[in-house]
Amino acid sequence: MIPLISLYDSLTLKLERAGSLMPLLARFLFAAVLLLYFWQSAMTKLGDGIFGILHPSTGAYAQIFPRAFEAVGYDSSQLSVFHWAVTVAGTWAEFILPLLIVLGLLTRLAALGMIGFVVVQSATDIVGHGADPATIGAWFDGTADAAIMDQRAFWIFALLVLVIRGAGAFSLDRLLLRNGPWARPVYPPQARESRPVRQTRSGTS
Repeated sequence: MIPLISLYDSLTLKLERAGSLMPLLARFLFAAVLLLYFWQSAMTKLGDGIFGILHPSTGAYAQIFPRAFEAVGYDSSQLSVFHWAVTVAGTWAEFILPLLIVLGLLTRLAALGMIGFVVVQSATDIVGHGADPATIGAWFDGTADAAIMDQRAFWIFALLVLVIRGAGAFSLDRLLLRNGPWARPVYPPQARESRPVRQTRSGTS
């Protein structure tokens, strides 16, 4: 019995050490599953021409402000500057935040922003687009295929891993934090006081 417990403890210790790979795996899965999803969604929000990123398409307003857009007869010129600013910011966020996560740059901030984005996206689907109960889903209902409560819960979980643990290996965050001037160790006051005093020929210094 004792050898089995020792073996279990040894394997557990190795798995705990491998836990540092979790952020890297979370970023890989995000890239594999969600990167193109968000980029394709952002592409549908771009207007015509080279400055389309500053002039959202009608589909962008229909996706983000469905009720307000319907109320003005689907005429985007009748919407306020607020609607334009939120739509442009949302479009940029769908391009920039996923890219930052995949590169591992400002990862915690980008992941936190993506969590907010997914929450707003889900609220818009429910309130603005009137998503049906099957699309919304529910927890502890015996099914796991609902788009919002089931699938997006796992999206947010993966993003929370990045918020808590950071980007992990093979990231720009790690490269910059290790090699930048801010990466040099700074002794806290207690550490400075506890460091050994160097002996000199004339005594102590």
